[in-house]
Amino acid sequence: MPSKPKASKDTGKATGSDSKKDPKSKASANGKGKNDSTAEGSSSGGKALKPATAINARHILCEKHSKKEEAVTKLKEGAKFDDVAREFSEDKVRQGGSLGWKTRGALDAAFEKAAYDLEPSTTANPKYVEVKTGHGYHIIMVEGRR
Repeated sequence: MPSKPKASKDTGKATGSDSKKDPKSKASANGKGKNDSTAEGSSSGGKALKPATAINARHILCEKHSKKEEAVTKLKEGAKFDDVAREFSEDKVRQGGSLGWKTRGALDAAFEKAAYDLEPSTTANPKYVEVKTGHGYHIIMVEGRR
């Protein structure tokens, strides 16, 4: 019996070291919007999101990683997604990054997978994910699903 309380004390120490790891994980996830958003989208996507045949999407396309990171920083500072898209996106779409309604199969496979896993949000408070495709670096948000 005395060994069990010691084990729980040891487990408590392990939990303490695990809790030290958690802030690092959160910091690294927060440092990369990709990991943070992907984790949210994946956990929410499997449980709360119903299958969709079409999404209303916006994106910011950057050829260079550094420019994409500047855009992510602006979003983290609270800027509206459409304003950041107008400023940073190198896509021909200049309407705040709006792609309109897109059905499954109409987009790049990596882009589509990431986009369909996202839950809808607003441009003022976007939930986004970062994806690299053959076109460059994308920051994607979804406004609607059907």
